[in-house]
Amino acid sequence: MGDCRPLGFLLGLPFALIALVLSLVGAVIWVIGTVLSCLCPCCVCCAGLANLAMGIIKLPFKVLKWFTEQIPC
Repeated sequence: MGDCRPLGFLLGLPFALIALVLSLVGAVIWVIGTVLSCLCPCCVCCAGLANLAMGIIKLPFKVLKWFTEQIPC
């Protein structure tokens, strides 16, 4: 499917590095949200915060996939 799209990978690399930094922030938020939801299980917002952080952690892969799909063969 994406054998002839190395240009999209190279163009998306700087944005993926920025997304990688954001994913590290997301990992910290996820750990904090998980600890808070364990300490106070009635706090629903902490579980939502942890789910949001998981989306942020997956961001670099989504960015690279989007950039490689934008470049035609």
